[in-house]
Amino acid sequence: MTEIEGPDEMSAAQMPHAERMLDAGALRALAHPLRVEIYDILSQYGPQTASTLAAMTGESSGSTSYHLRALAKHDLIREVADRGTGRERWWERPRGGISFTNPDAMKTPSGRAATQVVMSEFLTRRHQQLMQYVNSSLVPSGVVDPQEAMITTANLRLTLPQTIDLISRMQHVIDEFARAYRDQDPDTEGLRPISIRADIFPLPEQGASS
Repeated sequence: MTEIEGPDEMSAAQMPHAERMLDAGALRALAHPLRVEIYDILSQYGPQTASTLAAMTGESSGSTSYHLRALAKHDLIREVADRGTGRERWWERPRGGISFTNPDAMKTPSGRAATQVVMSEFLTRRHQQLMQYVNSSLVPSGVVDPQEAMITTANLRLTLPQTIDLISRMQHVIDEFARAYRDQDPDTEGLRPISIRADIFPLPEQGASS
């Protein structure tokens, strides 16, 4: 249900053009709160070491190093070639789409459980980052600056074909920007990581229990 399109994009919808569908083993390896956090940091901020990840997560470097190796074992991340030393290894998340939706994995209880953990941790982290932005906004009133962010909700009544059309159009815009800007020089003035999140899903029928 979730795809990551490289260090600069994440979408909360399943995309048909995902370059890699995680198998059950990779999903189980990722299904740990700290591993999800590490993986997401590498996606958002680029290469890190066990030490920099320890500082960002509040964990020990020994713990982050252990989880980095576990992620690397399933090719979820890789060591950055020609960078660092034996004592300070740099790790990165390879570019390309990653889909967490694996029909085969969903056929087993362990696969479903792993998928649920990964999805829950990613979405919880996204919500926490959103609230951190809102609560730390420089605008005294707490209103989001429309020049740098958009937080909006709209409730519509759409047919399935109309919903598919909306999803397709939104994904097209996100893909367009990803292709145009994903390889910018990291030293470009004013460059900063941006999170793109779009949630489109059907609501329960009226009167249905949650």
